[in-house]
Amino acid sequence: MVVRKKVSKVEAVSLDCTKLEILKESLSVDGEGEAYLLAQTLRDSLCQTDPVQQIQLVKKAGTLLEQLREDSPPPDSLLHACLETLSVMYTSLQNKNPLKRAVASALSSVPVWLQEGSVGSLSVCLSDSLSTLGPDQYPHLTDCIASFLDGFPIGERCIHRLLTEVLQFLQKALAEYLQTNSGLTGQHVAQAQLMQSTLAAVKASMLVVQRSQEFIGIAVQEAQAQRPLLDALCELLHCHSRILTDEEFVQAVQSTAGMAVVLLTRSMLGNAEQVAEVLADMLLLPEEGDAAPMWLKESCAGLYQTGRPAAVSLYLCHGALAMLTWQGGLLGPQMERLLLLLPPTLLALDTSVKESSTAMVVARVLALWSGAALDSLQGEPRSPVLQEALQGEAELPGRLREHVYSHWEHPLDGVRHQTRNLFRNLLRMHQLCTGAANLTSDPFVVRLTQSLLGLEWHSRGKYGSLGCLVEHLGAEHLLALEPTLPALLLSLMGDQTLAPYASDLLEKLFVSHRAELSLREEAGPAWMDCWHRTWVEPLLEILCQARLDQTTYILDYFLPRLLRCSPASLGHMVQALLDTPVCVKGSYGSRGALGALMTCLRAARAQGVLRPAEERLWEGMVPLPLLRQAVVHKHDQVRMDALGLLCESHRSTEILSAPEMDLIRHFLPHNLNSQSPGVRQQTVSLFKKLLCRMKDSAQLVQKRTAQSQGDGDTLGAYQAFLHWLCETLFQALHVGASFSSALMALQLLGLVAEFFTFSSESGGFALGRSVSHAHAQAVLRCLASNFLEVKQLASALLQKLPASAVGLTEPHRMRMLLRVALDLSTSTKPFDSVTAAHLINHMVHLEGMQEALVHCAQEQGLSTPPPSADGPQASAASILERNTLAVVWVLLRCLQAEVIQAESSLLQAAASHPLYGRVHCITASLQQLGTGSLVLIGQWRSLVVELIATSYRMSDVVSPVVQSSSPEGLIPMDPESETAADLQRILEEIQPRDSNHFFAGARELDSQSGTGTIAPATPVPEVDGTGGDGEAYRVTAQMVLVCCWRSMKEVSMLLGQVCQTMPLQGSGPGVDSVITEEQAEGVGRYFRGQLLQSRHRGAFELAYVGFVRLTDVLCRRGSQILQQLPARWLREVLEEVKRSDPSSKLCATRRSAGIPFYIQALLSSEPKSSSCSLLKTTMRELTALAMPPRAATPHGSTVPQVHALNILRALYRDTRLGENVMPFVADGVQAAVLGFTSPVWAVRNSSTLLFSTLITRIFGVKRGKDEHSKKNRMTGREFFTRFPALYPFLLGQLEEAAMSVESDSGKVKLHPSLYLLLLVLGRLYPSPMDGSCSPLGLATFLPFIIKCGRSAVYRTRQMAARALVPFVSVTQLPSTIGALLEDLPVGPGPQVQQNHIHGTLLQVLHLLSSYHAEAHRSHSEAGWGGDSVVIALQPRLWLATRTNPCLVTRASMLDLLGSLCAWERTPADAPVLSQLCEEALSILMESELVSADAPRPPSSPGAAQYLLSLARLAVSAALERPELWGVGERGPQLLGRLLQCPHHEVRLLVLEEVLKELEGLAEGSSQRRPVSTFLEQSACSLTTMALQEKHPQCLEKVLQVLSKVTLASILPWRDGTSALTHAEALDRLLALAEGSVHSVNLHCAALALTSQLLLYLAEGGFQQAGSDVVPIVSRWGALMSRCCGEEQPMEVKLAAADILVNSTPGVLASAGLPLGLSNTVALWRSLFTLLQDEDREVRDRASDFATAIPRHLLDPQEGVPDAVCPPVALELGLRLLCRLFEEWGQVPAGVLILTDWLLGEGEPEVSPVKTPGLDEEFLFEKGELNLWAEPLKWAWLLHRHLCPLLRVADMAGVEPGPLEELFARAGACAEASGQMLQALPALPQFSCTAEHERLTVTNQRACSALEVLGLLQPEQNTS
Repeated sequence: MVVRKKVSKVEAVSLDCTKLEILKESLSVDGEGEAYLLAQTLRDSLCQTDPVQQIQLVKKAGTLLEQLREDSPPPDSLLHACLETLSVMYTSLQNKNPLKRAVASALSSVPVWLQEGSVGSLSVCLSDSLSTLGPDQYPHLTDCIASFLDGFPIGERCIHRLLTEVLQFLQKALAEYLQTNSGLTGQHVAQAQLMQSTLAAVKASMLVVQRSQEFIGIAVQEAQAQRPLLDALCELLHCHSRILTDEEFVQAVQSTAGMAVVLLTRSMLGNAEQVAEVLADMLLLPEEGDAAPMWLKESCAGLYQTGRPAAVSLYLCHGALAMLTWQGGLLGPQMERLLLLLPPTLLALDTSVKESSTAMVVARVLALWSGAALDSLQGEPRSPVLQEALQGEAELPGRLREHVYSHWEHPLDGVRHQTRNLFRNLLRMHQLCTGAANLTSDPFVVRLTQSLLGLEWHSRGKYGSLGCLVEHLGAEHLLALEPTLPALLLSLMGDQTLAPYASDLLEKLFVSHRAELSLREEAGPAWMDCWHRTWVEPLLEILCQARLDQTTYILDYFLPRLLRCSPASLGHMVQALLDTPVCVKGSYGSRGALGALMTCLRAARAQGVLRPAEERLWEGMVPLPLLRQAVVHKHDQVRMDALGLLCESHRSTEILSAPEMDLIRHFLPHNLNSQSPGVRQQTVSLFKKLLCRMKDSAQLVQKRTAQSQGDGDTLGAYQAFLHWLCETLFQALHVGASFSSALMALQLLGLVAEFFTFSSESGGFALGRSVSHAHAQAVLRCLASNFLEVKQLASALLQKLPASAVGLTEPHRMRMLLRVALDLSTSTKPFDSVTAAHLINHMVHLEGMQEALVHCAQEQGLSTPPPSADGPQASAASILERNTLAVVWVLLRCLQAEVIQAESSLLQAAASHPLYGRVHCITASLQQLGTGSLVLIGQWRSLVVELIATSYRMSDVVSPVVQSSSPEGLIPMDPESETAADLQRILEEIQPRDSNHFFAGARELDSQSGTGTIAPATPVPEVDGTGGDGEAYRVTAQMVLVCCWRSMKEVSMLLGQVCQTMPLQGSGPGVDSVITEEQAEGVGRYFRGQLLQSRHRGAFELAYVGFVRLTDVLCRRGSQILQQLPARWLREVLEEVKRSDPSSKLCATRRSAGIPFYIQALLSSEPKSSSCSLLKTTMRELTALAMPPRAATPHGSTVPQVHALNILRALYRDTRLGENVMPFVADGVQAAVLGFTSPVWAVRNSSTLLFSTLITRIFGVKRGKDEHSKKNRMTGREFFTRFPALYPFLLGQLEEAAMSVESDSGKVKLHPSLYLLLLVLGRLYPSPMDGSCSPLGLATFLPFIIKCGRSAVYRTRQMAARALVPFVSVTQLPSTIGALLEDLPVGPGPQVQQNHIHGTLLQVLHLLSSYHAEAHRSHSEAGWGGDSVVIALQPRLWLATRTNPCLVTRASMLDLLGSLCAWERTPADAPVLSQLCEEALSILMESELVSADAPRPPSSPGAAQYLLSLARLAVSAALERPELWGVGERGPQLLGRLLQCPHHEVRLLVLEEVLKELEGLAEGSSQRRPVSTFLEQSACSLTTMALQEKHPQCLEKVLQVLSKVTLASILPWRDGTSALTHAEALDRLLALAEGSVHSVNLHCAALALTSQLLLYLAEGGFQQAGSDVVPIVSRWGALMSRCCGEEQPMEVKLAAADILVNSTPGVLASAGLPLGLSNTVALWRSLFTLLQDEDREVRDRASDFATAIPRHLLDPQEGVPDAVCPPVALELGLRLLCRLFEEWGQVPAGVLILTDWLLGEGEPEVSPVKTPGLDEEFLFEKGELNLWAEPLKWAWLLHRHLCPLLRVADMAGVEPGPLEELFARAGACAEASGQMLQALPALPQFSCTAEHERLTVTNQRACSALEVLGLLQPEQNTS
């Protein structure tokens, strides 16, 4: 990217007239010599107005000054005049003006003898300016002072001469700024300017002090003589300290002021030790401190107050680190004390500073401190104090590492970056303190490395810290500790949030590893193979076998870095992938070796590692057939990688080769119709690169051709390729084209127009000649698309097509199109108005638009024509402005007439001409008008006045509906039961019913009121069923509501557009305004009313959009009065919210309706760079309002609290406020939790919504299906560090809630906010970095959470168990579990509390589950006391037996036993665990579920849970770890016993586990024998269950299990003791499939098993099934056809696709036709239906049939197809079917079948003429939206394959009967559709789009069928 360098603006000198004349007169001296020439030159420069000429003259004057000689000096007066002129010029110019630099150069060039005079003259001039200029010139003078010290020696001498005066001026300026700042609240622009001025003044004062250290030092020594200077310094110090303590200043100013305070203190004290002592006292604020002198305490009085802001310490620390010297030599004791004091001071801010921006400063200052500490350790000898305090195991580095662990997941990138720097510097400090050259054996570093590797990999901060360890330890050390690290990190690349971090760590690892291997002497040349095995081979494996969604980011983040590190590895990658066998497949959805090859090659070419022209890529390295397969591969990313390989290049001028163009020709037709937005975006992006490359390389070839060095064939190939590209894209815009095809074609055509233009000139590629009239009409037809994106792209493309091709220059056609557009603007279907707007927007660019408007205005009956402008219409901008003005005028006049009619009858307006269409067209016309250069200001001004007035009037008409209590339910939805008069009466009666009276007291229903209707107050006029013009119309509730809320929406958008684009009064000097301040304020009041009173969400959401535009304009472009309006409106609405006035019109329901939107818009207008005072004030007031009142008032209203909660929710959700709301999150959580204690439902409801929003804001958007995934959790340390105020609050609330939990009394006591507390605590998790104790005291939560487990509420016990996990560290786990188990009774007794037992067991179970999930850490296993847990559990095993009467606790105990015994890391020979398994197995065998002697299974509550726990234990013993349980041969018998259980839950569990085991066997991941033995022994039971099972889910699982086993092992089929024949089994399974359509999953399972059995029998030719199978096959074929229908669920279609793919080799492509011709062709038709299905997954699954085609049926030149995309599979399947017709000898029948498919459904239905207005019931019905299928394209494909089929064989065998019937059908269809097309109105593609499209497609299909049949008839006649 080329970055244009900013050029400073040159301005001429602008002086006061009097001063200018004085200077000119002083220079007007006659004489000769260099001095007189100098004076004349300067005088000429003053007379010049051209700044460039002034620069030249000043440079000439500088040369003349340099030539002056001391021996012949000029007159003093003349010399003084020259120097004064230059000085005045210098001080009057702005800093960035090049002329000022020229003057400084001239003054610097004076000879030595004249320098003192120059300094004196410049000093006088500066002194005069400092003393005479007012506050408005302070910024200029500040910049001027800074420029004096910017490489200008004479200026620096002036500053030294005027040091006291300069410092006094800067103090005066800062004092002025301090005073002014307090009165600028709400004036964002002025406040931002003041912050810039203050920052510049503080920086200038620091610069002056730094450059004047010598003079200040002298002044300190001579205190009495230099009193004014010292006083100025003290006053300046006072101003800086005031800025530090004033929180209204932005951080940049305060941070700079902190540095200035330290600098001034250092300059005036001098001694570094004393400075350090003073700063330490200033930070600590001791009660008795004598280090600071009195003058310093007086100057910095605010800094010594205990109530100062917390951030003051932060800025002082920053100043100390930046302004003091920490390098070289030993520091003094006070400096060492200060250095060690700074980190604790900064760390204390972690829990007191709330703003994220301040946290960023803390992190940056800590990183700065670590750099200073490193500097202090660099010198020799090192301080022993610092060495002891800064080595890794000391207290201070430990606290700093805890800061790192708490902030490495911070939402701000800058904080994470600085914590990583801090961690790196801590490692360096440890190395310097210990003096170790190698840290790999250091105990501290080893422990740190192990703890980091033991962390969860979802923790993003872990990666940066490991990267720091790689820098210090090397990659080999980490690989030795964790050999699987490369594969592990690569597996994490599928997560978008982790991919950047994982790739950074991977890069550091492989770069370090490569360097280490290359330096080994003994490695030899084989070290590269070792590197490839470590890094390249895991990459290739995951690329080949992992799913595509897991490898998306490898291409973006990892692969390019690997290739840049080792370009030579590309050859190894390519060879390894080419050698990979085709049969090696990865998981379903993986890209395979071909996709991996494309990925690697693409990355290599994009990085410049691969150059096809130099390395013969297409001919040598990669075979072209492979590339042809890749560009049409089934998987999107493989195709994109292949296209990227073709399009991307390291050089933009690389010539496109012929193979590349051929491959793109092969790619494009099959990839235009992609449903994936990501694929479309990538395709367009890559084609943009391709076209850019073509353009650049074509220019290079043209240049070479002109020099007789180029090849002319390249340009010819380019031209042919571009013409083919345009033709292909225009053809894709055919009638009935899908959305994705049209969108892609228009986007690519737009790129072609952008790079090459559609011109017909012979100089270029002449692409305009490829655009025919039909092509342009296809683009124009896209304006009627139902999709907005297509309309927008088509509209933009039409502007670039040749006007002759579009054909709108003819007046008649333009009038016709304009008439259609005006008609569509009054349509009752909302999307028609969008079409109208695009049509009008296209025509306003044409010259004949005004005449067409005059004609249409006359047709509309407008009294006066639109205003026609005088003068020639020369430029395109002028034409656009005049036409837009005329269009808006006509639309406004029409709108005004329709508003008048709507005022009399809103129902008639809604039914015949809703208002919103006209307004939408007006808004769209204004959007494309460049309002910055309007010419017709007067006409626009009057038009805007009318627009605003009409908008208000229109709003008044429709606002009663959107402001009613229930807009959606306003009118009954049954149009037959309500007459128009009833609707009119309701419209007149509506009034808002949800005022604040609703909350003032209790409401009771009036039992005396009847059900009759209320009589209207005024007579109701009779409303006829016809409009004024006699046309019938019918109104529905939907039409009225849509008319009203869309009208409000469009009014809001129009007013927002007008205010945003039209010039506003006060925008700037020289700007002709169209909108006045009064109008802008009036629009604001309008928006206020709509947002605060509208009830319909659609209305106030769009009003919010318009209001945001207005507030943005007011704050940035308005006058000072307008800038203060948002702050004033905000104060007013907050006051209204605070008042609990029942008469308030604010909506108290619907989540406060538009009130949150209104406040959001006002707050979002506040500049982000400001101090955000409005936001902070609003958040504080709303938080206080949201808190429950301290004392309940008898008549208090809760409406303000509800409003506050709803508004806070909206503000927390607003992403534009970003991190600015984070300081108030803790307060919001408190308000939400306390809101649950309210007795009012509305408060509790709003609190719930607020709490949900805050959980998302704190823990992030849910990033997985698992509700408790750690991706949406954080450690307790991080949570309470970021929100310290929640620690005491949550603890107090939890204690209060725990006190209310007591199940002993038998009463349920549920604290209102207990669920919320447990939800928050349950989202925390422990970190191994926390250690055994935490500084935040998390252990204090433990007893209360444990006590919550005793609740009588089941859900509370569950949540308490989950919330307990974060507060128990790994080291405390055994003791905590032991204590919990000890609390359980060892035997039954009267005091046993089952709730207590259940809660305790749940807590133990969750702790064990958490440990098992985390047990990959090496140090965690060392601290695990599993034996002690088992020992404590054994005396309490009675809880799992029938001795325990409670089934729920019995089940929990069984689950605990299963968790202990099933953990895979437990060794099988562990004696304690083996004993526990024996006891558990005995309990299981004696249970009701297994033992025959046991009583029947209980039916009390908890029975299902208990039986499931027993079943899980049995499955674990029989399938998972039989060697540990010692079940032996009893395992399969045990499972068989469970399958006979009467409880379906048990059977379902067993079947699910067996199915899981079978899937593991199929994938090769498990080789367990128990499941195989079970299937062998239970085959009869399973087949019997398949026929007799009644429970649908169990039946489904049985069928799925049987589908996984080989059919030979279960045939013959048995039903109990009897064996069924194959036909009987097939018949019963088919009946089951036919009768199970009510259950999708069961239907799919039955269909799959039935089809599997039928295909198995078909392979044997049905010899074993007999003749009875023939009707069954027909039934199965019909069922398959139904299952492939469009209306079927996706799961059914996927099952059908799998069946068809499996049947391809044995049935579909079989030469023997085992199912017969009709059934086989029906299956092919089903396959083609699935290949055109709307569900992408169905199409992809069906396309897999291509991989199952027998080899002998394939074209040997194309090879064996890999997985291909559905369009290619469709074409391949049709070609294969035609070939099969030849092999079957059924070509005549095949021709008739394909022709029938081509004709389609047949003759179109002739619909009667509809009455206008009666088809409007479904306003949003857009007709058939073809999202993917394109019937016309399918017809073309059939026609293309039918024609060759007619020539391959003798067609004499065609039966005449079916042929004649087809011919008659096709003829009738063509004739009927042609007549109906002619009967449509003018331009039907816009007025009746869907009908026109349907008839056109039908007609073209019929004509194609007639063409084919016409080729058959001559053969029939000759025969």
